[in-house]
Amino acid sequence: MYERETEQLQAILDDSSRIVFFGGAGVSTESGIPDFRSADGIYHQKYKYAPEQVVSHTFFMRYPEAFYEFYREKMMCLDAKPNPAHRKLAELERAGKLTAVVTQNIDGLHQAAGSRTVWELHGSIHRNYCMDCGKFYDAQYVKDAEGVPRCGCGGLIKPDVVLYEEGLDQNVIRGAVEAIAAADTLIIGGTSLVVYPAAGFIDYFRGRHLVVINKSSTGRAVRAELSINAPIGEIMDRLHV
Repeated sequence: MYERETEQLQAILDDSSRIVFFGGAGVSTESGIPDFRSADGIYHQKYKYAPEQVVSHTFFMRYPEAFYEFYREKMMCLDAKPNPAHRKLAELERAGKLTAVVTQNIDGLHQAAGSRTVWELHGSIHRNYCMDCGKFYDAQYVKDAEGVPRCGCGGLIKPDVVLYEEGLDQNVIRGAVEAIAAADTLIIGGTSLVVYPAAGFIDYFRGRHLVVINKSSTGRAVRAELSINAPIGEIMDRLHV
């Protein structure tokens, strides 16, 4: 199954020297991290508050205890390990074929797999800062804290993740756009392309090969040279660098 598509993708990789990977939650579901929008995703589960409401800046500031209860349970998957997709992308980078990963995920699994150039559009659970003095705290500190994590100065600690109502980091935007614009091949994986402004980044691609690997059809029509409706880890694991 998928033999013909895998052969096509292998030929594209062999013809590429500046690959950029643009990924979303589907890249990490194979590592056991739940996504938000699939049929059994977080948005379709029942909570006291709607998940979209919980992960907003307003909710975080107004109800930090309820935010952290949800955040620790559903978004801090510290035991998750990189899967074949993460590992293959890191291998492609080491081989000089892949120039950057642009990800909507906040789990840090690309770096855990060995990727070095990773543009995290929505931040990372592994970076947390005191909102008063700016002191850094790692994910384990936040996970282990009782109730709302506080800094030694008494300030509220906030994860360095982009919540609803917050803007993306300008340096990250610049790095992601420059990488995509300079790529000869763009592989889009594990994303339905419905989250903006991130989904709009692919419009900067002017290269030769556009590939989409996603279990379901993307929510945004892209003129992909190759589209594979399959789990991305399964496909990437078959490729040779």
